[in-house]
Amino acid sequence: MSEDTEDRVVTGRRRRWVLPAVVAGTALAAFGVAALVADIGENKGEARVRYAAVVEVDETTVDPAVWGRNFPVQYQAYLGTAEFKATEHKPHLVDREPTEDDPRTETAASKIEEDPRLVTMWTGYAFAKDYRHARGHAYMLEDQTYTLRTQVVDQPGACLNCHASTPTIMADLGDGDTRAGFDVMNAMAFTDAVALAEHPVTCLDCHDPDTMALRITRPALIDGLAALKASQGVADYDVNRDATHNEMRSYVCAQCHVEYYFAGDGRTLTFPWANGTDIDEVWDYYQEVGHVDFQHGITEASIVKAQHPEFEMWSAGVHAANGVSCADCHMTYRRDGATKVTHHDIASPMLDVNASCGTCHGASSEDVLRDRVTTIQNRFVGSRDRALDALTALIADLEVALGDGTPVAWVERAQELQNRASFYVDMAYSENSYGFHAPDYMQRILSQSLDAARQGQLALRGVAADALAPSTVASDNARHAAATGLS
Repeated sequence: MSEDTEDRVVTGRRRRWVLPAVVAGTALAAFGVAALVADIGENKGEARVRYAAVVEVDETTVDPAVWGRNFPVQYQAYLGTAEFKATEHKPHLVDREPTEDDPRTETAASKIEEDPRLVTMWTGYAFAKDYRHARGHAYMLEDQTYTLRTQVVDQPGACLNCHASTPTIMADLGDGDTRAGFDVMNAMAFTDAVALAEHPVTCLDCHDPDTMALRITRPALIDGLAALKASQGVADYDVNRDATHNEMRSYVCAQCHVEYYFAGDGRTLTFPWANGTDIDEVWDYYQEVGHVDFQHGITEASIVKAQHPEFEMWSAGVHAANGVSCADCHMTYRRDGATKVTHHDIASPMLDVNASCGTCHGASSEDVLRDRVTTIQNRFVGSRDRALDALTALIADLEVALGDGTPVAWVERAQELQNRASFYVDMAYSENSYGFHAPDYMQRILSQSLDAARQGQLALRGVAADALAPSTVASDNARHAAATGLS
């Protein structure tokens, strides 16, 4: 056979396969498109599914059991928040003898017993008396009611914002005006306000009883997001009007899992986001308004106490940047027959890695995913230890300096640096992901805390502030990072 003949035979064979291949490829593509359309249609259909209303619920229906008659799957999962679930960093409960003042028979383990450095950091403040791991959401009201922090200090009613179902309380206190009731509740004594609370956070706090749509009921977050958006050039932002459904799947959590303070004589719950949510922006805000939480019992330094800034940390992480909401990991979707529902047993993603991480990271095994989380958290704890050790060393040096004639100017400079070092490591410690929400950002925070503590020790030795300023190279690098908008 000649070469020309052979080429014609091969070409003919190829042509015979072209049409079937094209047909098969087209069929596969059509199948893929059809599957995608079906999935989108299914999801849209799920959004339109109307529940079977066994009972009517409205703005006065606080008891989640009533809502549960309409939503039994979600309610049964919600009841799971009353069941203790051990994790790597919350391994056990502690039995206790009930008393007349505290009827609890068990509590979560004490963090200040596990780490006495926390007592040193917060000496003079209520957290040095009692600070524990969190139990499930079902216990948020009970544990706040009986913590020693509310026994040894007169706490404000503002605490109810994160520990109780408050829409009806605020409406009643404000004669139908929630905003007015919010102001009244904040200013009340905690012991008086908590007497009005019947339930921890429930369905009513996050869902519109008419439409079941997610909503924000806390004025503090409504105001905080408006201030944050204004700092970004967005005027007149109304979260309940302007946020997307996916954003609301994080914003409902941000009603409580945030940094905050009590502003003014009315003890108004306020989120310090007018400059942004980055820790440097929050720190600058507190310096501008002159906020102080307590005077340190050893060093006499004015200290700002950090709270539980999960939302701010998540906002700085890769998951937030890619549109992954809080609920995607902590309230994973589950199947109930043909319907997809959000699992309301709010818990650590590590309790079901496949349902949380595996949804997006299906190419990795559960062991690989779990090991990745553990590595991030171990590195965080190591850096946190160095920062806390540095802070407690500064506090010890300041205690000596107050009694040995160290110049007042040196002491005052060291006290300012103690405040900064304390706030930064406190933000890291009080955030409950152990560094996972934003690993790189958290490492930055801890290095800033450590640096402030070491500068404080040098200040006590007479090193001038100018000598501790960043080098020219460091300043140039910081300006470059700021110019990229990705610092």
